[in-house]
Amino acid sequence: MIDTNKIYGIQEKLRSLFPITPLQRSAYLSDKYQANVYLKREDLTPVRSYKIRGAFNFISQLSSAERSQEMVCASAGNHAQGFAFSCAYFKTKGTVFMPVTTPQQKITKTKTAGKSFVDIRLIGDTFDDASVAAQDFCKSQKSIFVPPFDHLKIIEGQATIATEILDQMDGKSIDKCFIPVGGGGLSAGLSEVLKTLSPSTEIHCAEPEGAPSLEQSLKVGKVVELETIDSFVDGAAVKKIGIHNFEILKQNIKNPITLVPEDRLCQTMMDFLFHEGIVLEPAGGLSIDALKDFKSKIKGQNIVCVLSGGNFDFERLPDVKERSMKYAGLKKYIILRLPQRPKALREFLDLLGPNDDIARFEYLKKSAKNFGSVLLGIETDNKKNFGILFDKMERAGFEFEDVTQNEVFADFII
Repeated sequence: MIDTNKIYGIQEKLRSLFPITPLQRSAYLSDKYQANVYLKREDLTPVRSYKIRGAFNFISQLSSAERSQEMVCASAGNHAQGFAFSCAYFKTKGTVFMPVTTPQQKITKTKTAGKSFVDIRLIGDTFDDASVAAQDFCKSQKSIFVPPFDHLKIIEGQATIATEILDQMDGKSIDKCFIPVGGGGLSAGLSEVLKTLSPSTEIHCAEPEGAPSLEQSLKVGKVVELETIDSFVDGAAVKKIGIHNFEILKQNIKNPITLVPEDRLCQTMMDFLFHEGIVLEPAGGLSIDALKDFKSKIKGQNIVCVLSGGNFDFERLPDVKERSMKYAGLKKYIILRLPQRPKALREFLDLLGPNDDIARFEYLKKSAKNFGSVLLGIETDNKKNFGILFDKMERAGFEFEDVTQNEVFADFII
């Protein structure tokens, strides 16, 4: 479906926009998995994600007359920035539709990428609202819509990542390639090139557990739209994979989709930041998190992981750290029924181990009752410490409930 010679041509055109992104061997991951793990650093493009490739290719293949028309996209993230950067490069007018709820950081970065060539319209509370408004605008103004992933020209642009990887491997074989999946433009493009030029390479797709649109579609053999998704991995959380992309992927993907738990992904992001000093957005960490499910299967192999983006909003860091610690079993929330008598709190505090730390304490004393409810957030350095603490609490007669995994409680209280 994709002409690899054409992909090499697109790759050459991209060099006028930015230099080839590095393919780096990660000493940390290679030692951890006893393999040669290479990272394709798409977080190092001018807009810190691979999305610039597809947007550039789409606009570059329009005629001069078409490029004189207004370009339009709907996005609250990486596609908006890639689109804006490409509009500025071609000096063509563009309009980006974003939800009103889009963080100011993303709005500012899109404005910066688009310079004076791009306007931003904030409409609706969700991406779907903005997308409908963008489509309606295109019809009324006869503008050209640049889709985020579901178009052959977008797929071809993303496919240049694969030709670059093969060039950079300099003849070394690739045993397995791990690719993050959202709308499917990236995975469709890479899988087509690898199938043709490196047929021995196993392709493994990593998808958020809370938004398994490709996995569910492959199960039934057709595109399905998920009723609800977990939007935490915002760069890859889509309700419906692209139609064109799915037609390619269902032919190319022979291995089960790796579903990445969102909390485990947070642990990977924090771990990677600590050891490698690389800041990844959640979607950008999907491929390296997937390695955890292949630890016994990749020893001694050449592995490539595509880091799709690094547009991380640091206001989210406390949430990422929180989820990471919960997944690792190093933080728990409990509701303690504390007797309304002197020294009861002192007795509880004496049960804490030397490395147990109270990170949250909320106490509601009710004078008409014999007990008060206390919300406690406790952090420690070894998950076994919680077993020791809970045993002490039970022997001391304290009543409590572990609410760490109570999602409703977490949403409203934590």
